[in-house]
Amino acid sequence: MRSGVISTLVNEHLMDEKSPSALTILHVDMDAFYASVAERDDPTLKGKAVVVGMGARGVVSSANYAARKLGVHSAMPLGQARRLAPQAIFVPVNMERNAEISRHIMEIFQAFTPLVEPLSLDEAFLDVTGSKRLHGSGREIGSRIRERVEREEGITCSVGIASTKFIAKLASTYAKPNGMLEIAPERVLEFLHPLPVKAMWGVGPKTNEELQRIGLRTIGDIANTSRQTLIRALGQSAGETLYELSWGRDYRSVTMDEPDKSIGAEETFLIDLDDHDEILRELLRMTEKSSQRLRDRNLVASRISIKIRFADFTTVSRSKSFPLPLSGVQECYGVVKGLYRSLGLDRARIRLVGVSLESLSERSGTPQQLLLGEREKGWREATEAIDAARHRFGGGSVRPARLVRGSQADESQE
Repeated sequence: MRSGVISTLVNEHLMDEKSPSALTILHVDMDAFYASVAERDDPTLKGKAVVVGMGARGVVSSANYAARKLGVHSAMPLGQARRLAPQAIFVPVNMERNAEISRHIMEIFQAFTPLVEPLSLDEAFLDVTGSKRLHGSGREIGSRIRERVEREEGITCSVGIASTKFIAKLASTYAKPNGMLEIAPERVLEFLHPLPVKAMWGVGPKTNEELQRIGLRTIGDIANTSRQTLIRALGQSAGETLYELSWGRDYRSVTMDEPDKSIGAEETFLIDLDDHDEILRELLRMTEKSSQRLRDRNLVASRISIKIRFADFTTVSRSKSFPLPLSGVQECYGVVKGLYRSLGLDRARIRLVGVSLESLSERSGTPQQLLLGEREKGWREATEAIDAARHRFGGGSVRPARLVRGSQADESQE
C-alpha cells in the first residue's frame, strides 16, 4: 500500500461519524498470542526475542515482535528460526495455558455481545450492532475490549472495525501491533484498492502467483478486471469470490460460537521412526491428550481419524465411525490402534502421527460405546477416577504405564 495513503487513512481513522452503517463488526486479534502468554507468565522474557515451538523438526507456533524483526515468523521451520535468531529464547507451546487465557478472552468479548465467532484461540469476530446503545460506538467498544484484555490478561490485542467481516479483518492486520483501525463504508475502496493482492482473504502463494502472472498486483487491479477473466484464470468459485471481495462486498454474518467439530493432537518426531511399538506408544500419547481434552469439555466422539506422514512427506489418513460415542482413552486407543494396523505398514519410516476425535456431541446422558469383548464396567470407572486425580493433583499425576518413560519428541496441538 502506498505509504502516503495509509498514513492519511490511519490518521483519519477512515471514519465519518455522520455516515450510518448497517452493521458494526469488530475483528479482535491478540498480538503474538502464544509468545505474549509466555512473556506474561515469565517476566524475565520481556524485551527479548521469544520464539514459541520446540524440537529440531518442529515449526514456529508464534514469535514476538522482537523475534519478527530478526526474520522469524509463524510456520517457519524451527531449525531455520534458530539460524536466523540464535540469540532468541525458544520456549515450548503450552496449549493448556493458551486455552485457559483464550477462554477468559472470549468471556470478555461476550460481555459486550452474544454474537461472537471465534476463528482460533486468539481471534474472533464480534457483531456489536445491537450493543451500541448500551456500550457505545464501535470504537468505544473496541477500546474497552483492548483495555480489559490488557488489564485482566496482561497481553495486547489489535482491533479492526468495519461493516463487513472481510474489511474488519484487514483493518486489524493494518492496526497491528496493539492498535485499532476503523473503516467507514463509504471509504472502503479508498482503503482496499491500493493493497497488494496477497492481502486478500483466500489468496495464498499459488493464487498470488497466478494473479501476478496475469498482471494483477493490487486489489484495485482485480476490481477493474472482468469477472469472466478472473473465473478463467482461477476457476468459478475463486474468481467470483475475489471479484466480489475486491469491491468490498462480503455478505457473511457473524456466526455465534459453535461446538468443536474435532479435537486432536499430532506430533513430529525428532528422528523418523520405523519401530511399530514406538509408533503405537506415540499414538497412545496423542490419544491420551485428545481424550483428556474431550472429557474436560464434557464431549464424546462418534468418529476417530489418524494421520500418518512418512519420511518423504507423503501423508495418509484413516477413520472409523461408530453408532455410540467414545470418550475414554483406552476405548479411543483401541480404535486408533486398529486403524494404524489396518495400514499394513512394514518398517516404513514415519515422520509424524496424529489423532483426531470427531463428530462431537455433549457427553451428559449419552450411552457409551463398548469395544468388542470389553467388560461393561471397568475402564469407564477407571477413567473417571483418573480424571478426578488429574484435576486434583495435575495433568501428569496419572498416566498409562506405557507412557511413563516419556519422549523427546516435539508436540503440537491441532
